[in-house]
This record gives sequence, C-alpha cells and structure tokens, in this order.
Amino acid sequence: MITIKTGAEIEKMHVSGQMLHKVLTALKAEIREGITTNQLDKMAEDMIRSMGATPSFKGYHGFPYTICASVDEQVVHGFSNDKPLKSGQLLSIDCGLVYDGWQADSAFSVGVGKVSREVQKLMDVTEECFWKAVEVIKPGNRLGDIGQAIQAHAEAHGYGVVRDLCGHGIGREMHEDPNVPNYGKAGHGIRLREGMTIAVEPMIAMGSYKVRVLDDGWTVVTCDGSFCSHYEHTIAITDKGAKILTLPEASA
Repeated sequence: MITIKTGAEIEKMHVSGQMLHKVLTALKAEIREGITTNQLDKMAEDMIRSMGATPSFKGYHGFPYTICASVDEQVVHGFSNDKPLKSGQLLSIDCGLVYDGWQADSAFSVGVGKVSREVQKLMDVTEECFWKAVEVIKPGNRLGDIGQAIQAHAEAHGYGVVRDLCGHGIGREMHEDPNVPNYGKAGHGIRLREGMTIAVEPMIAMGSYKVRVLDDGWTVVTCDGSFCSHYEHTIAITDKGAKILTLPEASA
C-alpha cells in the first residue's frame, strides 16, 4: 500500500535527509587511496549515532554494516572490509538513517584516486540518469516515465540498466510501496501523486545489466565483471514536482 505523507511528515523526512547528507558529505571527503571501507563504515555509524539517529541498514534483515560499500563490479550491498582502497577503483556507498521515526536513503559513487575516463563517464552518466528522472517526477505522470527517462539516457551511452534491483517508496519504513524500476515505458505504471515519497536510484553497468548475488547472500555483482555505478536520493512529490530531501537545498 502506498502511503501519502502530509506536509508536516515530509518536513520530518527532510530533517532526516539533511542529517544523511551531512554524513555522506563527510564520508566522501575521506575517500582516498589507502583508506578501508571498514573505517568509512565506523565513521558513518559514529556520526549517525552522534546526531541522535539510528543507522537504517545495520541489522536490516541481518545486514551487518551501516553502509553498503560496493567496489568496482559490485552493484549494491557490498560488505565493508579491511582492504585498503586502491587508485582507479570505483566505490559506491549507500547509506540510510532513521530519525524521529522517519527514514532517509541516499547513495553516491566516486573514483578512488585517479580513475580512467571510462569509469568517470560511467559515474557521470549514472548521476545524469537520476536528474533525467527528476525532470518527469510530478503529479499526474507515471512510474514508467521515471524508468523510461533513466533507461533511455543510460542505453544511449551503451550502458546496461540493472533490472533485478530498483528504487522504492520510503517513509516510516526503509522500503515501502511502490517499487521504482530504472527501466520502463512512458505512460505506464501507477500515477504519481502529491505526497508520495520515493527513493530513486539508478544502478548502471558499463556492460551487461545481468547480475548475481555472491555467497555472502548480500553482495550483488555484474555477471560480466563490468564496473557499476549507483546514485540515489530520497524524493517527495509536491504540487511543484520533485523535492529532494537528501540534498541541502531541497529543489522542486
């Protein structure tokens, strides 16, 4: 069931979103050759708890970490570890928190040290896919408009759009209805309504869109070993369009 939030509830989600933005900004500033994802995970948990919030991911269906730290061909749900990051790697960090009962969810991808032009382009296009989706998020449009906007932009650059994973509704729960696929047909799917809150998160692979899950039961990787990029924000749908709750200047 899709839950419609009031203006006051969306403002509470915005507070959570601003906390998460501060956490991810701090993490991004620390990413460099030699740091470990375990160090980043501890930093994220310490910062979230210092704000009076709770990490959403840690313990979620048994997930053991505060962040999902996915490297290179890992799409999402990567486990943190003590391996120093190396120059040229692509690191995607996904993180969520809950404050005063309201969830926020956001992700970014960044190059470690100096990355190739091909990797940088993949990250750039993935973020562009998100902003293409934002352009069509408004009351009266449909879920398929979001998926089509992402898919068209990614595939125009020869990339694969991961189909086995998708965005989602969000609010008091991390994952609520509806699912928000990153592919689809314009004009299809449920109609977007004012007060809906969703997490839009393109996951774009340099090669094939096909993925598999590793033996840890969590880490998703591309089947062909190609790099994958991930970008996500929590969004409220207003009468003016998309209000991004996990950015400092909420835009509509």
